[in-house]
Amino acid sequence: MIATIQLYLFLGLALVGFALEVWAFVDVLRRPASGFEAADKRTKGFWLAIVALAVVIGFLGIPPPLGISGVTFFILIAVVPAGIYLADVRPAVARYSRGPRGGSRW
Repeated sequence: MIATIQLYLFLGLALVGFALEVWAFVDVLRRPASGFEAADKRTKGFWLAIVALAVVIGFLGIPPPLGISGVTFFILIAVVPAGIYLADVRPAVARYSRGPRGGSRW
């Protein structure tokens, strides 16, 4: 009973982390490369590679049958670059990447 609750709790946390990583990856893809340079936040290629690696690790960390068991610690590590991108880089780059309609706030 407790093991089942723990499994579902861990699965939920892993899926939330994976969703954040995918959100960060899609957002990096949508932003123009010039916005990263203008905001002085490394390059788009750098963030694309870091967040793509986080997505792969996050996917592999989902409990079986979807992912691989035994990489629990790596799930926590994979959420960090996505969180840094979403909290620090994304707002800075968003100021320089608004479209002709003003872009989106989110």
